[in-house]
Amino acid sequence: MENAGYIALSRQTALWRQMDQIANNMANVNTPGFKGEKVLFTDYLAKVRTDRSLFRDTIAYTEDFGMARDLTEGAMETTGNPFDVAIKGDGYFAVEAENGNRYYTRNGHFKLNADGQITTTSGELLLSDNDQPIILAPTESEITIARDGSISTENGPIGRLRLVGFDDQRALKKVSNGLYDAGEQTPTAVANPHVVQGMLEGSNVNPINEITQMISVQRSYETAQKMIETENDRQRQAIDAFAKQFS
Repeated sequence: MENAGYIALSRQTALWRQMDQIANNMANVNTPGFKGEKVLFTDYLAKVRTDRSLFRDTIAYTEDFGMARDLTEGAMETTGNPFDVAIKGDGYFAVEAENGNRYYTRNGHFKLNADGQITTTSGELLLSDNDQPIILAPTESEITIARDGSISTENGPIGRLRLVGFDDQRALKKVSNGLYDAGEQTPTAVANPHVVQGMLEGSNVNPINEITQMISVQRSYETAQKMIETENDRQRQAIDAFAKQFS
């Protein structure tokens, strides 16, 4: 395959990964707190030797070198569920997995487990500002969460949500189920947290935009495919013409 074919193939490979990312965004349109992502592209410049010359030309391949996370706040949705909590503005909930790892999330769709602990839907423990799980007594049935994250029941205060921020939110590493790993970053407490009980922050993915991008990617992929087919036809014609000279 000549350079034109390789260039088109690099474009198709990048477009395939972009389509995968669009599909993931679409799959999470209804996931609370989900942040859409897009593929970042750049040119990869390579030196190639031209025919009948010792000089080298520069050709540009397409390279997808990373992902950009959209940090725009999703729309607020009223649920009326006392265990649903939305964060307005900056901040992440701190949770602890069964293996002891700490993760962070914007998905405030919580529940009460059999032990009276508040957890994520996938079982991670929601942490208070003293890094301990939040536990309700068996006799407590009414939970109230104030704007600053303070939690109380009919028996009085029981703790306060740990809400943290990061210097570089885009550097957070996606784990699963809307969870992020802080990596090398140290979380810091949000100075003025603002949470709302009985609401959820929706996904910030716009399905219309995603469908539009999907159509654009499909057309670009087809264009690259035609470029490969044209290059193959050109090479075949050149071989046929060369063969006829010696037939």
